[in-house]
Order: sequence, then C-alpha cells, then structure tokens
Amino acid sequence: MKVTSFKFIGVKAVTDGQLRSVLATIPSSSLPWGAKHYFSREQFNADLKRIEAFYRDRGFPDARVSSYDVQPNKDQTAVKITVTVSEGNPIVVERIVFQGLESLPDQHRHSLETDLPLKQGQPLDRALLQASREATLDELKDHGFPYANVRLAEDPGSSDRQRVITLHAEPGALARFGPLDIEGNSSVSDRIIRRQLTFRPGQIYQQSKVLDSQRRLYNLELFQFASVKSDTLEQAPEIPTKVTVKEGKHRKVNFSLGYGSEERARAEIDWRHVNFFGGARTADVVARYSGLDRGVKLNLTEPYFFSRNYSFNVSGQAWHSDEPEYDLDTTGGRATVTRRFGRATGPALMASRNAATSLSFTYANEYESSVITPEALADLSFRDELIALGLNPTCIGQIDCGVTKGLRSAVFVDAGRNTTGNLADARKGYVATVHLEQAGGWLRGDYDYYEVTLEGRSYVALGTRAVLAFRARGGSIDSLRPGLESPVPFFKRYFLGGATNLRGWGRFDVSPLSGSGLPIGGQTTMNFSAEARIPLVGNLGGVAFFDGGNVWALPWDFNLNDLRYDVGLGLRYNTRVGPFRIDFGNQLNPIPGLLVNGKPEPRHFRVHFSIGQAF
Repeated sequence: MKVTSFKFIGVKAVTDGQLRSVLATIPSSSLPWGAKHYFSREQFNADLKRIEAFYRDRGFPDARVSSYDVQPNKDQTAVKITVTVSEGNPIVVERIVFQGLESLPDQHRHSLETDLPLKQGQPLDRALLQASREATLDELKDHGFPYANVRLAEDPGSSDRQRVITLHAEPGALARFGPLDIEGNSSVSDRIIRRQLTFRPGQIYQQSKVLDSQRRLYNLELFQFASVKSDTLEQAPEIPTKVTVKEGKHRKVNFSLGYGSEERARAEIDWRHVNFFGGARTADVVARYSGLDRGVKLNLTEPYFFSRNYSFNVSGQAWHSDEPEYDLDTTGGRATVTRRFGRATGPALMASRNAATSLSFTYANEYESSVITPEALADLSFRDELIALGLNPTCIGQIDCGVTKGLRSAVFVDAGRNTTGNLADARKGYVATVHLEQAGGWLRGDYDYYEVTLEGRSYVALGTRAVLAFRARGGSIDSLRPGLESPVPFFKRYFLGGATNLRGWGRFDVSPLSGSGLPIGGQTTMNFSAEARIPLVGNLGGVAFFDGGNVWALPWDFNLNDLRYDVGLGLRYNTRVGPFRIDFGNQLNPIPGLLVNGKPEPRHFRVHFSIGQAF
C-alpha cells in the first residue's frame, strides 16, 4: 500500500521535519511523477521506537507514542497514517559549570560560555551536549593545547527535572608547531605552498590555522587535492606538520553555450592559466557574445601582493553592452588591490567557517561611448535632460546623433562579507556588500559624480532542502558639481525590471517615465525580493516570490510609499552548471502610461528563463 499521508499530533517541542528525518516510513509525493513510498509494518513498528528514542536524546525521557492510526483506503492500495505523541516534561539544564579553562584568555572563555550550543534553561539535548564538549575541546586546541581532554558530568539540580552540567577540561601540555614536510608538488615550488600557510614552525599550535591553511591552498586553484595534517598522536612539545598536494591542470579552456529570455543566444570561451609564469598568478581571457553584451576581457591576478592577505588584479576590456535604452562601448582597464581578512577562532570559527570578508580598492580608467535610443532622443518631453547630458535633441538623422563620449576616471571602494559558502545556490548565511564610487573631481576625466550602493542577502534553511531567500538593495548617484553639463552619464542611471529583480516587468521597464511614457532612468533606486525555494522531485524544485522596488528621478529621493510590486511562481532544475530557472511574474500595480518597444505595455506579466538563481 502506498503511503499517501503521514501526520503527527502533539508534536510541539520539535518540528515535524526533524521527526520525519529519522523515520523510514515516508509519505509519497503528491505530484504524479513524484517518488512513491510504500507501507511496511516492520519499518513502521521500528519507527514508533525511533520516535521515542529521538525524544529521549533531546531531553524528553517520558515521551511516548500514545496512539497511532493506520487507515487504508477502500481498495487497500493506499494508506494514511496518524501518530499521536505525548511528549511529557523535559529534563532541563539548570546550570552549566566550566572547570579547567583558566589557560584560556578571558575574552575567549566568555565567548565560549556565551556561544555554547547547549543553553541554560533548555531541554538537555544529548546532541547539543556533545557539540558543546567538542566546541570546548576545539577552543583549547586553538590555544596551544592539542592534547586536551574534556569530560562531561551530569548532576542533579534543585529539582528532579533539572540537571547541572559540568564541562571539566584537562588542557595538557602546551605545544608548538614543529618541522614542516611538503610532498606531492612538482611545478609549484615549496615557497608558494609555504606562503599560503598561516602558521610557522615554533609558533604556538592553533588548530584553526591548520584548517585555514588547507582552505588557502585550495583557493589557489593549483591543486586537485590539498591536505594539511598535524601529527598529534604522540604528545610531543613540537608537533610535526605534513602538507600533501596533488597538482591539477594549470591551463584550462571552458566553452559554454546558452539561451536566456534577456541574453537571447549566448556563447563564451574562457582561457585560464592558474600558474602564469609561476608564482601562482592567474591569467584569464574571456570572449563572450550575447544579445546583451559582447567583447573581450583580460585579467591578471597576483594572489600574494606583499602579504598573503592582499592580492592585486589588473584587467582590460573592449566591451559592448546593448541595453533597451542605450548602447555602451567601454575600452580601458582597472587595477584592484583586495584585502582578505582573517577568520574567527574557537566557537566563532565553527559557526562561520565558510565566511569570507574582503575590502578592495579599484582605480578605473575607461573610455566610454554611449548612444541613446532614437525613441529617447525624439521624445521632446525629455529635452531638458538630454541637453543637460550634452546631447542635441534636434540632430536626428545626423552622424553621431545621441552619442556621448568621454573618459571615466574613477575610484571604487568595495567591502563585503559572505557566510553562505556557496553563493551560486546558497542555503544558509548572509551576504552584505557596500560599493562607493567617485568619478572625476581630483581624478580628472569627463564625468563628475559619486555613487553609494548597499546590498544585503539572507538565506534560511527550512528543514533539509527548502530555503527562504531575501534580498534588499538601494543606491543613489549624484553629481560632484551640480548644474554642469553631463555630470552623470546616461549609462549610469538606474533602471529596474527583468530576470533578477522586478520579475513582473521586462528589463529596464521600471524607472521614471518621460512625458510620452518612455523609461528614462533615475538617480535613486531601491528594490527587494523574497523567495521560497521548495524541492519537488529529484532535481526539480519550485519557487514562490514577491518583489518590490522603484527608481526615482532625483538623488537621495527614496520614497517607500511609491513602490512597484509583483508576485510569481517559478521552476528550478538543478544542472552541473547551476539551476536552470523559469519565472512567471505578475504585476500587482502596473505603471500607468508605460511604453514598451514604443507601444503601450501589452501585458502585465513577464516570463523569464536563465541559468542560476535570481539572487
């Protein structure tokens, strides 16, 4: 008999999803093509015992399955199951006592006590108790005590339902990093490997530095395999460490073809050399052609710029962008210095092992040539803005009509923190970024403006597979010298709408309109998105989303009472290169008078498809 339903009654202290994760009896998918699961009396009887054991491990020793109902249908082909649980009262942690941590710095000892997985006043969860022991052990190993031991003791509290937990630490002898042995490398020198390591022989042993060194070796992209292991089997005052690597291919060529609702046909070739002239430098040449952009970009990255925490990148490009309201050609280069910040230690390390924090400074020197669409140039209601941009609205039909040319000399400052571990398909964590940009002024050039943008993303796992994703972004751009001709180029104006923000509209449809209804961009923007990503069957998943945002004409003119909204549904199919997605977005408050392709907007919904998550 197929299991069509499996429900719980009386489950309050844990979630249904947590309970289902330990059971063998699984309800079938409600989708016709979904996985089918069948009832086994032997498995179900074992599941009833698993439920009680699950509760015992989480501090509920009196939990019982008080009743269950296995209800088959009339023709005995399907069954519905209901299990009623009596949780009882939990055993509660009255107090947590630490002993033997005097060798830790006061700040770290306090942080350990605060961030311990097991909390005072909560049920005595055995899994959290063991996790707390491991966190204490890791903290000791990260302060020079690799041979530490932590014993657990459970004593009666002030009542029969309360317990006092003691974590008794025995630090053992203080140890230091000893001799370093490197093997497996051939074309990559020992010097390159050593400079990626965050420890040196003679320094006090720290477990986190061993883990961080291994991560840094992988980040070089030189190795198929990289292992950093310290030999702590013998309790010696100096711990020998062995680095084992296996080199990968240093020259790689990747080809890709695709099609999207915005890019149309897309082709790209990427040649990459990850040990360019030695020194672990990376040289990269990308050639791309699509309906949105095309051109060639070159990059050279020095991963060790005076220090392992700094990298240096120079890039050049000849690039063409084809947007709905303008075309843009960019020729020039950039130089960027990036500072990577160290990671936390102890419990903070365990909580943020995938975190990456960086700060970068960029100087850009690029020649920009943009062409406004004939529709925008012919719109007389846009005449004043065109004149301010240095354009002649009466030049239609003449050579270089609607063209703005100039040198953009600018500096960028970018700061960011990413705790997701895998931004391409994040399941938990957050991303926070700040972008500051100034062109002209003391930098000279033909454009004088400054720009500030902020963005935050957050991802929350629901159960083992579903995810709630949130994003908010805002920014503004303004002239350094208001009133002058062409202070902010047209191609820097903000537009919204498309596959990655307001999905109920087409690309660049959302912005201030000219008198005739043409989107002409603005100098302030804000948008947000909320998305529920739910697995369906196999590699197929579904999403439900809600987007909001707008663009305003003047700098720093945020008006949260004037937002455009859309809702929609989508499908995701996981592939090796990322999820293939289709989104259907429906406008909740259409834009009156909007022109699309020179005509009144024909429909208040859009369909977008592409590779990768929307954010």
